[in-house]
Amino acid sequence: MPFVVHCIDRLDAEGLRQETRAIHLEYMIRHRAVILFGGPLLAADESRTIGSLMVLDLADGAAVDAFLAGEPYTRAGLFGEVRIEKLRQMVPESRPGLLEDELGREREARRKTT
Repeated sequence: MPFVVHCIDRLDAEGLRQETRAIHLEYMIRHRAVILFGGPLLAADESRTIGSLMVLDLADGAAVDAFLAGEPYTRAGLFGEVRIEKLRQMVPESRPGLLEDELGREREARRKTT
């Protein structure tokens, strides 16, 4: 199941990201099989990195917690806030016709309520 991991850096930890980046990248390489996508979050003016976003394909919340427990930015204390949410992937479609099926269900539900 996909999980979105949204991490915001502590305001006082700017140098910590750079100090930890190489071992963070090594960790990402070792775990790339479970990372659907991810990358740094940028300030609106793109002048600095303000956090990280990862979408992980893991079995459950416990597996996400274990992944994060070993993740170097987490271990270094870089993040001031971490949010984890389950994701139901719609786009790109995980199977052909998924969006059309969803649209049909939505239209049927609307017909029943009107």
